[in-house]
Amino acid sequence: MFAVLLMLILIILTLALLWQFDARADRAEWRRLLALQPDDPPRFDQSMIADLPEPARRYFTFTIQPGTALFPVAEIDMTGDFSLGSKDRPAYQPMEAQQILAVPEGFVWSMRTRGGLPISGSDTASWTRFRMLWVIPVARLGGDPDHTRSAFGRYAGEAVIWAPAALLPAPGVSWEAVAENIARVTVRHGNLSQAIDVTIDSEGRPVVVAFQRWSDANPDKVHRLQPFGATLSDFRDVGGYRLPFHVEAGNMFGTKEYFPFFIADVTEIRFPQAMK
Repeated sequence: MFAVLLMLILIILTLALLWQFDARADRAEWRRLLALQPDDPPRFDQSMIADLPEPARRYFTFTIQPGTALFPVAEIDMTGDFSLGSKDRPAYQPMEAQQILAVPEGFVWSMRTRGGLPISGSDTASWTRFRMLWVIPVARLGGDPDHTRSAFGRYAGEAVIWAPAALLPAPGVSWEAVAENIARVTVRHGNLSQAIDVTIDSEGRPVVVAFQRWSDANPDKVHRLQPFGATLSDFRDVGGYRLPFHVEAGNMFGTKEYFPFFIADVTEIRFPQAMK
């Protein structure tokens, strides 16, 4: 009995130390990304987008007002629903999350569910770590090329949604027209590359974001390119930007297998000054 009790205590201590290690890593990565925010950024001017295709110019004209400080790093607070199941049985759980987005360098998404069995953890460019009951690991991934490529697709796509300043013409960012109302942005960083198609309405709202994402979210559990996408709505003004406050996203976008496993209602978007 004493040996069993001792083993249980050791397991609990190990899990608590692992949780502390993960929390420290999340905070360190958040600080690293925040430090990338420029102290004195340039301000948006139409001349910056003069050479872009028309749908891309329409996107930037809507999302960034003239004279707005171009902060590429954004923090987003959100609530919503996160699916822990399948299309037939989505098992949505209410969730709340905080995110920092710093394209092309990385992101941190820290989430916890607010109902049922508590699930919490974080996604970043380097790891996916989630726990049940705050300490019991249920997912612990990362540190390999598949995870890196998949994560890059996610946060490059989210820049279209919440950090348009990061996608202005620059080395590593290029735009082309796909159709009258669709622009394609390609983001490159090192050996990573992601093309994202943005459907833009007549006023310039980016209403759909879609791309081929490297993912193993399929019955075979094999990494391959497959459709991923999101619909955007409830646009609001935030410090000179017009950004969506409601986002629904999921795998196999545009196919009969699609369902939104991620449904978010943003509560606040910030473009914070770096703490250096």
